[in-house]
Amino acid sequence: MPSSTEKFTVGIEEEYLLIDPETRDLISEPSDAVLQDCEAAIDASVGGVRPEFLRAQVEVGTEVCTSIAEARHHLTTLRRTVAEVAENHGMKIIAASTHPFANWSSQRHTDKDRYNVLAQDMQTLAHRLLICGMHVHVGVEDPEDRIDLLNQIPYFLPHILALTTSSSFWQGQNTGLKSYRVSVFDEMPRTGLPEKFDSYGEYERHVKMLVDAELIEDSSKIWWDVRPHGIFPTLEMRIADICTRLEDGLTIAALYACLLSMLSRLRRDNQRWRVYSNMLVHENRWLAQRYGIDGGLVDFGKGERVPYADLLEEIITLVREDAQRLDCVAEVERARQIIADGTSAHHQVAIYEKATGEGADAREALAAVVDWLAEESLRGIAGD
Repeated sequence: MPSSTEKFTVGIEEEYLLIDPETRDLISEPSDAVLQDCEAAIDASVGGVRPEFLRAQVEVGTEVCTSIAEARHHLTTLRRTVAEVAENHGMKIIAASTHPFANWSSQRHTDKDRYNVLAQDMQTLAHRLLICGMHVHVGVEDPEDRIDLLNQIPYFLPHILALTTSSSFWQGQNTGLKSYRVSVFDEMPRTGLPEKFDSYGEYERHVKMLVDAELIEDSSKIWWDVRPHGIFPTLEMRIADICTRLEDGLTIAALYACLLSMLSRLRRDNQRWRVYSNMLVHENRWLAQRYGIDGGLVDFGKGERVPYADLLEEIITLVREDAQRLDCVAEVERARQIIADGTSAHHQVAIYEKATGEGADAREALAAVVDWLAEESLRGIAGD
């Protein structure tokens, strides 16, 4: 993470689902023209659009941004452009980490070398990847700093996941989890919390072992909740569900950047955040996955479970100096609003229960959830 005299950079990736406005189901075989039209409509200075593993998915990524404000402009433009192109082709997009009722076995994967290899290698595990996420890259130029932060940031990853949950439903069922996406992705190898390393060299030796053994082609097949990127000098956060509301996603990006900044600042002051075992952090990860912001998380310093709102206030205080320096105080403090309003998962379940309580059958109630997702995914993107 850059010091106060170095350059701050951030990039955001989001994955969207393409749906049929009439059936509300996924469009498993969209025309290639959809992606082509998106590519033609997006200025490369803003970012890019790419196919994802499933044909029903579209991924966007901002260009390297030097502020959260710039990231807002780029991400808004990308989400709006994809939504407009989809509408021109008779489709809509939803920003949610699972579709409320789509069947994974009906989906088709993208015919691309990387995805064909993935499908062949992972078999049913890959075909079940009907999930979307949001990834946030923060520039950390020094590789040793990247590893040091990789060791420390996992403590806060459950706190981030809890604020982003948008995947309570899976194939028409309320799973009872706020983030079922995590369960689906955890079936894959090389997922979950990252290993801890003493140096960047040690990390590289471990990756080389996997490559030399022909288990992976490169480090891009390491899908931890946070990882050093294999090409860019960034630490990439991957634990988050995609936020249905764009502003929520920007809050997450700002919070993650400020947490890295705070940890780097402590290090420069010869202090350090205590590194807890994966055994303990996994418990908070589960609580966030199961309950989101509702069940609280364990404060390992106190050794007790604490309401999430209390933990958030502590985090906001911890990163206040960093949020001021990075000019994203408003975005960080907006996390309080996410708690007050509820995450996408809360709204999806509430809409489903309201509809069934008023006499709708399960499919009608799920359609109402999709309609809400389609509407909320466009909130705030009509203009810059």
